[in-house]
Amino acid sequence: MVKTKKLCYISVPSQIINSLSSSSLQSLLVSPKKYSKTSFTKRFFSLSSYKSTKFWFLTLFLFGLFGMLKLGFDLDYLIPFSPYPCFTTQQQDSFSEGYTKPLLSFASNGENHAQNSLKDEFLNGNGELSVVSNIEKDRISKGVSQPQALISKGFAESDEDGEFWKQPDGMGYKPCLQFTRDYKKQTEGVVKNRRKYLLVVVSGGMNQQRNQIVDAVVIARILGAALVVPILQVNVIWGDESEFSDIFDLEHFKKVLANDVRIVSSLPSTHIMTRPVEEKRTPLHVSPQWIRARYLRRLNRDGVLLLRGLDSRLSKELPSDLQKLRCKVAFHALRFAPPILELGNKLAERMRSKGPYLALHLRMEKDVWVRTGCLPGLSPEFDEIIYNERKQRPELLTAKSNMTYHERKLAGLCPLNAMEVTRLLKALGAPKSAKIFWAGGQPLGGKEALLPLTREFPHFYNKEDLAMPGELEPFANKASFMAAIDYIVSENSDVFMPSHGGNMGHAIQGHRAYAGHKKYITPNKRHMLPYFLNSSLPETEFNRIIKELHSESLGQPELRTSKAGRDVTKYPVPECMCKAGRTHTHL
Repeated sequence: MVKTKKLCYISVPSQIINSLSSSSLQSLLVSPKKYSKTSFTKRFFSLSSYKSTKFWFLTLFLFGLFGMLKLGFDLDYLIPFSPYPCFTTQQQDSFSEGYTKPLLSFASNGENHAQNSLKDEFLNGNGELSVVSNIEKDRISKGVSQPQALISKGFAESDEDGEFWKQPDGMGYKPCLQFTRDYKKQTEGVVKNRRKYLLVVVSGGMNQQRNQIVDAVVIARILGAALVVPILQVNVIWGDESEFSDIFDLEHFKKVLANDVRIVSSLPSTHIMTRPVEEKRTPLHVSPQWIRARYLRRLNRDGVLLLRGLDSRLSKELPSDLQKLRCKVAFHALRFAPPILELGNKLAERMRSKGPYLALHLRMEKDVWVRTGCLPGLSPEFDEIIYNERKQRPELLTAKSNMTYHERKLAGLCPLNAMEVTRLLKALGAPKSAKIFWAGGQPLGGKEALLPLTREFPHFYNKEDLAMPGELEPFANKASFMAAIDYIVSENSDVFMPSHGGNMGHAIQGHRAYAGHKKYITPNKRHMLPYFLNSSLPETEFNRIIKELHSESLGQPELRTSKAGRDVTKYPVPECMCKAGRTHTHL
């Protein structure tokens, strides 16, 4: 075995290099002649040496170096490389299937001016990205990996700060999608069927559409029909006209589900002229038996069935094989389209380059305050705007209309505002130096609404801050594309927290659980708000109480059997995950 010589490099700030004259540089680069101790001492301490320019330059350099060390000067802003030149690490990435790429660290080769956006820290003197380290990938179960190592590239956290980044105990649960023999026997008849086709129209935002696509695949399997690629209804709020293949990787979707349901891009010529049986009145939470009794005879007769409004129409309590199919669709088949995936991974890599990061899903948009029946708490003027909007359009209110705002707030039914998010994060031990990625639409009140957060946590970025000029232009006015990018960056964070429930928060909760139970903070709003209102409570006592309230709300494994009626894609244990030693998925 031949040993290779390991080279270490020390990077020097460009300011120091630029301050040296050419002769000084030459004297540093050229090897000096060997002198004896006596000769060197005589020369160095001779009277003439005090008149030497080199002597004073060396003296000033040593005093400057000593001063920087004495003052604890942080060279990280001048040298964005690892503070340990020979330090090497290997890190497991957290990317679930469809989001996995090698993580890269970015550094600046030229002067690095501290600015308010991470993207300025990734450019070298030529305006190009500079890669300084590669991190080895370690996948399990076809691309779904364990939580990543939290401290890398020499960015060591203090014990107190490190506690915030600590991951929950996953109790050994791994993805486990072993289908029964009966399911496999039925597969041949299902995928070879050329007579029955299911058309579905899915609505809502991107994450709501994901849920409906999952159910559409399961319904097609129940009926033994081929699934025509789902039609995405144009969203009335955002006007997004994206199609399935614009957002998701269609070929991957077909390939992963090849042994479960036949996916076709369009109806065959034999069925194009067939007028599909349309069903709009499917009740909530229907069983497989109900679906067969209601649709199967008509589908066998007419060959095509069209379903709309699938949201929450299929029961959350299904046979084991169908629950596993749900997980297979959500966590394996629904991969984002390559352009979205590439950009989302780039932004996640840029957040990762400076160490661990937190992702926040902030629900502070105007329509959220209107729909929930809550008030933003910014000022009486903004409260009046929300009140008037709700009065003029009462149909927008999706919360219980018989509750007042204060009743909703105390019941934990309102989104957290920026001040509440800040207090919660501080109480849970988030360090001031924490890098935060925030997902979501623009909050009511603009940047001023976020001031409590940005003052306390200055390293605060969204996708616009992270993107290079022109990177987001292909996705302009495409709400689903933007939501998908937010999803990718959030899913790959070290810690995730939503300010309110919702489809994205639920989807990411399931994804993080399936990836090994990565830390997910669920705000205990109902129990913590009384302490938020108690101004006489000392901060140390407040922090202790808040930590105690959230000790079991940090993404630990939760069995769906104790969460009856909950979606398996939010709580994948025990149907889709099992402990080490049992048979695991080989998709």
